Amino acid sequence: MSTRIALRTAALGYLGVLVLVPLAMILYRTFEDGLVAFFQSVTTPAAISAISLSLTIVAIVVPLNVVFGLVTALALARGNFPGKGILQAVVDLPFAVSPVIVGVALILFWGNDGWLGGALPVIFSLPGMVLATVFVTLPFVVREVEPVLREIGTEQEEAASTLGASRWQTFWRITLPAIKVGVFYGVVLTVARSLGEFGALTVVAGGVAGESQTLTLLVHARYIDDHNTFGAYAASTVLMGLALVTLVLMALLERRREA
Repeated sequence: MSTRIALRTAALGYLGVLVLVPLAMILYRTFEDGLVAFFQSVTTPAAISAISLSLTIVAIVVPLNVVFGLVTALALARGNFPGKGILQAVVDLPFAVSPVIVGVALILFWGNDGWLGGALPVIFSLPGMVLATVFVTLPFVVREVEPVLREIGTEQEEAASTLGASRWQTFWRITLPAIKVGVFYGVVLTVARSLGEFGALTVVAGGVAGESQTLTLLVHARYIDDHNTFGAYAASTVLMGLALVTLVLMALLERRREA
């Protein structure tokens, strides 16, 4: 009993030092000058543009990754085809490759001196930022949904097919309700990763205030370039708030569906 309590205390202490204390310090530094100063810092044109751009990227990336994730998870869990191992490796690639390398690869492919010779305005614009974010968030929906598909098996889907249901009806009425928890967690992870992406965006975004500067790039610019620590803390708090709002909304939506 004492060993269990000691392990729990050590785990909570480690979590507190690693996560809670830094977060508390950021919140303290953010609001030590009052709400008015915080509001003024996060309503500058650069901050509003960064918030809008970050939310735009999330709004594009999440649906793309949900569709790709569901299709890929179904293929991996239900299919048996040549190249399945390669597809598994491709899905896990973002876990192994540095996001900075992803940004460099996009420049080599889409840049002015790249393979496509700058045929499309991708680099240093919204499409490039979306491509980079899609890649780094690629595995989350797949890796959350695939184990659930393997666990539920195929019996109910086969029964529905036997009763005359089409593939779409089977997916919509049988498969999707069974995997919705996995989809939920995949979406939450994708949103959090999209909002917090920094490495790849430092390469492909350009970081021009008011044009191609996301919230993470705004935090970096204020802290490193402008030496505006208060502004950096304020932008970081907005990032935390957006992630928290996303989690709460998804939880409420899930509870409403269950009701």
